[in-house]
Amino acid sequence: MHQSNYVVLGASGGIASETVRRLVAKGSRVLLAGRSEQKLVELAVELNQPTFALDVTNSKEVDTCFAEALRLFGKIDGVLHAVGSILLKPAHLTTDEEWHSTIRTNLDSAFYVVRAATKAMMNGEGGSIVLFSSAAARIGLVNHEAIAAAKAGIIGLVLATAASYGNKNIRINAIAPGLVETPLTFRLTSNEASLKASKNMHALGSIGEPCDIASAAEWLLDPSTRWVTGQVIGIDGGLSSVRSRT
Repeated sequence: MHQSNYVVLGASGGIASETVRRLVAKGSRVLLAGRSEQKLVELAVELNQPTFALDVTNSKEVDTCFAEALRLFGKIDGVLHAVGSILLKPAHLTTDEEWHSTIRTNLDSAFYVVRAATKAMMNGEGGSIVLFSSAAARIGLVNHEAIAAAKAGIIGLVLATAASYGNKNIRINAIAPGLVETPLTFRLTSNEASLKASKNMHALGSIGEPCDIASAAEWLLDPSTRWVTGQVIGIDGGLSSVRSRT
């Protein structure tokens, strides 16, 4: 049985850690990469996988991470970029630093990862790169200006790079979630009024759980999806495409 090798950025996050568990359960090797060394070590102890602590907004550290993955594994079959942030403010209240931080964390880091990953995969058998956009990049949501712009940039990055590297058998896709209950969204989901309003925005009347998104990430990373590229898949309870009845 072929053993696949993956690099997961933001590995200790809610969605990413669930995805990593699924990959490891199938016998894959995963380099757990992210900012919080303590959280990475906790996950590494659980899953017996290597770690790499880095700032994903630093391109040199990203390059070093992928060099380490090649040293450990010999080749990389898939990459998951699960790094992001949430800023809910209208444009006129958003500071320059909040804007730049949102773009840096979400879009700059994704570009650095795609650049390093494609270099690492180009001389091999190819592979799969999965990024995260957002339902907010596909439908206008109040107070989402900065994050919507950053996540819309992810969509453009996916489309262009899927075209550029298709001839190298490198597949690049994105998942665009709605609101998912993770540590990142705790401030929203822990407020009863906010949670109720959020549920009502989704046609299915509920917010997502990490497993809802991880199943799609696992599928996109798997070699069986060899004919899927340049896609932005909405896993969002209908938020971006279906009008709720309430």
